[in-house]
Amino acid sequence: MSSPTEAIREQLMATNAEYQRLREQHTQYAVQLDQLESKIFLSESEKLEETRLKKLKLRAKDQMELLIRQAQAS
Repeated sequence: MSSPTEAIREQLMATNAEYQRLREQHTQYAVQLDQLESKIFLSESEKLEETRLKKLKLRAKDQMELLIRQAQAS
């Protein structure tokens, strides 16, 4: 059985274009991070890219959580 928050996530994925866009971005950032983290050694530019991707991924997650809280409040 899914939690109320999970049900809201599912509803937003089905009906909210902004949530869908953020989810897709979050997934893309995660894939890119996995590719970087699979390397044994990162160059300085790759380390910067890793940091940038982590921040972008977190920002997307925060924005998704905001949409969830807004949906819970309404």
